[in-house]
Amino acid sequence: MDSEWLLNFSNFTTLFVCMVLKFPQIFAVVSAKSSAGVSVKSLQLELTGYLVFLSYQMYYSYPPATYLEYPILIAQDAVLLMLIFYYNGKLNHGLISAFIYAVGWHAVTLHKWIIDLAMSLCTFISAASKFAQLQCLWEAQDAGQVSALTWGMALYTCLTRIVTTIITTGDLQVLARFIILATLNAVVTFTILHYRRVGKKQQ
Repeated sequence: MDSEWLLNFSNFTTLFVCMVLKFPQIFAVVSAKSSAGVSVKSLQLELTGYLVFLSYQMYYSYPPATYLEYPILIAQDAVLLMLIFYYNGKLNHGLISAFIYAVGWHAVTLHKWIIDLAMSLCTFISAASKFAQLQCLWEAQDAGQVSALTWGMALYTCLTRIVTTIITTGDLQVLARFIILATLNAVVTFTILHYRRVGKKQQ
């Protein structure tokens, strides 16, 4: 298979999926007017990971096509977090968080050693976000308003980014990140589907 065709296909489909990645989750929360089952800690860690990863890619002038989806993901996570804070009656917490993220995003690019250190921790932060969502699901024994479609699409984008990283930069740190996150996204997706099945049987 032609590597250029595969690269273009992976980049295009990743960007397309990421444009709507959080929509199922946002619609589920708005429809139910509840964020039951959705882990705020998971979202906050995920957003932190996205910001660090985007900063790292931009700092080292990587091809924009390999990270173009991250501004879109950051915007969607921000909207989802604000909705959750709104429905939980803690909108002021959301505004404080927005300020902290803005300051932190600027701070990580002040020096090379800071962005390198942040990137070395980025995979751990992003993995922790998945474990936080898993913990929330395990404790509730219920999928609540958590969207399996959103997590399934996240799995797909990690798989395509494994492909694009191999073809373009070959950055082992980035590659390891996507392999780990793909695995964890798969576990979260199957956990949600499991609790959906259990819930239907109980009904």
